[in-house]
Amino acid sequence: MSWTLCTSGAAIAKAGANANSTITASGAALAEWSSQVEGTINARTRKDWVADYGSVTANFKPILADTASDMIAIKIINYDPGGYIKPRLILDVLTDNSNKNLKVLEDDKNKEKML
Repeated sequence: MSWTLCTSGAAIAKAGANANSTITASGAALAEWSSQVEGTINARTRKDWVADYGSVTANFKPILADTASDMIAIKIINYDPGGYIKPRLILDVLTDNSNKNLKVLEDDKNKEKML
């Protein structure tokens, strides 16, 4: 299931230059977090975006990627926030954006247009 909605590179880039290099090199941990995030997005929106990803039109795939990469980046930063000067600021920006996107994805009218 992992890495359907976004790439690991996108999540790592959003975590920033101070992300812990051990965790960003751990394919297993990142894949697990990707699966968790994809499951969360599916549950919150009551839509299996992973199973239906091939049916999502190209113009709407970026919101799924943006949401998933934000949520994975949050997990990367929380793994070791010690390298950041103001981790709370970065976490707040990522959380705000992912919550905004989830609201859009939860709307049934938007879901209809996306497929």
